[in-house]
Amino acid sequence: MNKVREVIAYKHYFKEFLTKQTVKVQNKIFKIIESIENLDRVPSNYLKHLEGTSGLYEARIQLGNNIWRVFCFFDGDKLVVLLTGFQKKTQKTPKSEIQRAEKLMKEYYNEKG
Repeated sequence: MNKVREVIAYKHYFKEFLTKQTVKVQNKIFKIIESIENLDRVPSNYLKHLEGTSGLYEARIQLGNNIWRVFCFFDGDKLVVLLTGFQKKTQKTPKSEIQRAEKLMKEYYNEKG
């Protein structure tokens, strides 16, 4: 199967988040990432633009009543860059988590030049 886009992780942040999760959660996260890579149109229950940000998205993972979010963004059309993740305990995504992800996105572009 031809990938529609490539998903990469920026530095170690995503891996640190991933390794703290159970195998079940990790598998679910991999399934979502696979969908992002392979589907022309990724459903918004998998990947959603965060209102009020410049290009920040969240990959949405749900297992039973538990919810996780992985922040990411598009670099061009074909590359999705994973930033950090967290377990969501509240209705709204905490501002501090969004700010952290935006900071990492800036960092990525600064390093890229």
